[in-house]
Amino acid sequence: MAEPVFSILVVCLNPGDKLRMTLESIREQTFRNYEVIIKDGLSSDGSLDLVKEVTKEFPSLRMIGKKDGGIYDAMNQAVQEAEGRYLYFLNCGDKFYHEKVLEEMAGLIAGHPAKAGIYYGNIYERRTGREVASNPGLDAFGCYRNVPCHQACFYDRKLLLAHPFETKYRVRADYEQFLWCFFTKGAGEETSFVYGDILIADYEGGGFSETGKNRRISAAEHKEIVRKYMPAGKVWKYRMIMWVTLAPVRTWIARNPVTSGFYNGLKKKIYGKG
Repeated sequence: MAEPVFSILVVCLNPGDKLRMTLESIREQTFRNYEVIIKDGLSSDGSLDLVKEVTKEFPSLRMIGKKDGGIYDAMNQAVQEAEGRYLYFLNCGDKFYHEKVLEEMAGLIAGHPAKAGIYYGNIYERRTGREVASNPGLDAFGCYRNVPCHQACFYDRKLLLAHPFETKYRVRADYEQFLWCFFTKGAGEETSFVYGDILIADYEGGGFSETGKNRRISAAEHKEIVRKYMPAGKVWKYRMIMWVTLAPVRTWIARNPVTSGFYNGLKKKIYGKG
């Protein structure tokens, strides 16, 4: 069997009706050269009976039922099962923004071939009702400040095989993996980062990483991770820039449904997309 272009990885545990919505958004894609892997942590809510109903509607769907040590361990397990050239994680409760996402992403990849690439776009945040734009021109400060949302990224499979998510990080393992791709040649080749102005995911928001407790954990993990990849002097410089530019205030504005529209519109103009 030929290697599929995409592996869509859905990690879940007792997802309820959210699994159906997520799978339906995959089924509606016009580009069909993909496989779907559902990595389930041994759900007990009966939701996986749904998989039996929809299996025939997909070119290729596999369900892996196996105990895991949390979301990042489950994601690593899914990566090990994947056969596609590019991997995309679509969490239960999230969905593709429209039916041509995979078609548009396949076109972006074909137009910008890379030996090892991360291709990314933008997301729609359901909680605020706004598009959240990614930075089209990544640099070290951009990586310190904010990398593209995980739901906006398609990863070359070799990058995730060479450096799986570090499960010691409870909230920021995807951030650590992204910085590894940006700052090292651990997969043997420099990683290419290719942006396309594509709305990829309708992101539910308000999940695991966004509780008050996990925001504190996220901040602590961010400090540890940036020190791992950036010199101390550069980390201090970037921290001062964030402080002077009122980063906490901007974060509050971006998350507030009333003010997020203005903030994200301004951000798009700064990125040269307005």
